[in-house]
Amino acid sequence: MDPSWLLHTDHGKARDLTLEAAQAIGLSKALKGGSSSSRSIPFAKLKGLLDSRSDRDILEGLRKVIAMIYQNKPCLPYFSSVVKNVANPNIEIKKLVYIYLLHYAESDPDLALLSVNAIQKSLTDQSPQVRALALRTMSGMRVPVISQIVSLAIKRGAGDMSPHVRKAAALAIPKCYNLDPNTLPQLLEYLSILLGDKQYFVVGPAVQTFLQLCPDRIDLIHKHYRSLVKKLVDMDEWSQLATLRLLLSYSRQCFPQKTHRVTKVNKKGFYDDEPDEEVETGDVVRILDPDLELLLKACQSLLHSRSTAVIISVTSCFLYLGTTEYLKQAVGPLIGLLHSPPEIEEVALCNIVLISLSAPQLFVPYTSHFLLRAQDPPQIWKLKIEMLTLVFPHTALHLKSIILSELEHFSHSSNIDLIQESVKAIGRCAQADPDNAHRCFRVLLNQISSFDNVLVSEVLTVIRHLIQQDPTSHRKTVVRLARNLDKTTSPEARATIIWLVGEFANLDPDNNIAPDVLRILAKGFADESEPAKQQIVLLAAKVYLLFLQQVMTKKSTATDTSSTEQAEDNNGFQEPSSTFLIPDDHPIPKLWNYIQLLARYDTSYDLRDRARLFKALLANPDSTQLASLLLLAPKPVPHAPSPSESRKGLLIGSTTLVLGKDTAGILGLPGYEGMPEWVQEGQEPDLKLRDAVDGAEKAEYVSVANRTATTVAASRRLDEAVREQGLEKVVAAGSTKNAKPRTLDDWLAESEEEEETEEESESEEDEEEEEGSTDEEGESDEGETEDSEDEKAVRRGLMA
Repeated sequence: MDPSWLLHTDHGKARDLTLEAAQAIGLSKALKGGSSSSRSIPFAKLKGLLDSRSDRDILEGLRKVIAMIYQNKPCLPYFSSVVKNVANPNIEIKKLVYIYLLHYAESDPDLALLSVNAIQKSLTDQSPQVRALALRTMSGMRVPVISQIVSLAIKRGAGDMSPHVRKAAALAIPKCYNLDPNTLPQLLEYLSILLGDKQYFVVGPAVQTFLQLCPDRIDLIHKHYRSLVKKLVDMDEWSQLATLRLLLSYSRQCFPQKTHRVTKVNKKGFYDDEPDEEVETGDVVRILDPDLELLLKACQSLLHSRSTAVIISVTSCFLYLGTTEYLKQAVGPLIGLLHSPPEIEEVALCNIVLISLSAPQLFVPYTSHFLLRAQDPPQIWKLKIEMLTLVFPHTALHLKSIILSELEHFSHSSNIDLIQESVKAIGRCAQADPDNAHRCFRVLLNQISSFDNVLVSEVLTVIRHLIQQDPTSHRKTVVRLARNLDKTTSPEARATIIWLVGEFANLDPDNNIAPDVLRILAKGFADESEPAKQQIVLLAAKVYLLFLQQVMTKKSTATDTSSTEQAEDNNGFQEPSSTFLIPDDHPIPKLWNYIQLLARYDTSYDLRDRARLFKALLANPDSTQLASLLLLAPKPVPHAPSPSESRKGLLIGSTTLVLGKDTAGILGLPGYEGMPEWVQEGQEPDLKLRDAVDGAEKAEYVSVANRTATTVAASRRLDEAVREQGLEKVVAAGSTKNAKPRTLDDWLAESEEEEETEEESESEEDEEEEEGSTDEEGESDEGETEDSEDEKAVRRGLMA
């Protein structure tokens, strides 16, 4: 028997067993799921679980109902049965009932009102978790009738002892505003209280509520500004983002830009009586407000945050508020984000590029981090190439060589987009750094002889743009390009070279190579592509026009000399000049006529029409002004800006910046708000507004200090009184008597006397406090009765 057959048989049995086990497990899971699922439970049975007196049955029924909600099944018929359990003391049942109410309260507001009283009672529960849940549920029920009750609940929650309840009150404010916008004045009072909370756990949600409810009311922030800055470090990431956004906008509207000129003090002369001379150097230095500097220093520690958004928000604060010294500190953390996943790396690069458009020198030490990797996606290597071109003018020579070598390497890639971007980047490097443009030209010219038509076309386009910017310094470049016509096979590349030869033919009349190039091209005119033929016809028209201008110049000079000679011979009588004839034996007119003949019988309609147009323009040699305006007019100098130049002015850290204006629109995505302008000096709010809270704290400290000072002064006065009365000996005798050894009875007697005196003094103080507190208690009772009366009135209105 073959052992391999046994092996295969065993393997097949094992496979069958595995499949059976898997099917059994799946079947058991399905059965379990079916038993716990609400599909197999009829409506009456599930309603019976909800109406049961057992907490276990109620909890099981509520779980099935909540599961049905998240399965998008109708659960509104169970509303009355669920609402009955809202007063159940079990917190697990409360949570599930609250979840159900948040989903269906808006569908049946009349039944939802039955649960309001029970939820209100939960606001006074001993557990802060229950109070917070009740407040969160009441504000999220979306029943406009209970807006006043929600407002009162927020008022109670804003003064709660638990920070969790106060946080819930802060998050409930915008929900209450959505229910009834008329409650805004009351909500702003509660929000102002929560913004000044001592717990950073509460202040963060309060700031988020402020940005959502009233971001323009900066008058509410004045007295809380310094406390917000101090609590910034302890907040969670989401609260830090909201607070940084608020403080950034606040700082631009409250701290004007102040600058002063730096003065240089010269040393004294030889004699000591010579005064110092102050000379203005012209350097302008930014002066930071102390409160603004407090914010910038508090943001420094956030650069070590684990959140990418926090680091970018801190960078935006340094960029829009601080100086270059602060911005330097954010460069390192930004570079560290490049080692994150691709989506975070792209966002970081977008923000880095925007900063580099204004301060590229800050990223020069990190040039190696922008070198391309093989696994980089297109949206990342495009940004890296742009960064290399931005830092290129500010780098040392060895780094410039590395950047050019990197771009040259990727210009030979198989990716067409990468080839085009690399060649364009070399052109931008030459444009941004004219002193080292010859290095870039050398790299570009070495690639003209390549067999890659896409590469050659892109290289010649970039070279054409660079030559147009400074034609006089690139005469030899045009000659070198003309020599490469025999090796160039790309139609677009040949057309570009021919256009360059014709465009700059009149730069150096003594060394004009255009007629020779035209003579060589006329031989193979029939084999050229249509773009090359069009440029050859244009080149012929320019060469012939330059020839006519030279002939007319010679004619005018000859006419002037002959007229002067005839005037001298004929005693001032001048004869009319005859028409100057163009010599037919000259090679340029022959070339022109030959090109016209070839274009006349070409198959391209466009080419024949162009040749006919140029022939009509140059038909009369005496009038070439119109032809000069058309053919020899100066062309606009092309400028290749950085691809992210269109994003300049967008806010760092925004989604609109990452998407760009092409995708997000000119005005950005909905909800995008730009950076507010700096407030003008003299129009900023008063500095004392931010001293309100600090002044109260200082007053407390001063009062404590005054108390200690008075006690010290009283002891000194007692010593002085003893000296004035001459009782030093009596005090000394008492101290000597006390110096004798005491017995246990003496100690006990002395302690009893001290206790009696303390009890008498405490009883007197209690009587005084009771007399003074009667009025306060009356006032507080009146306030409580007022609140209770308001609540009763609201309840009566709801019941009505």
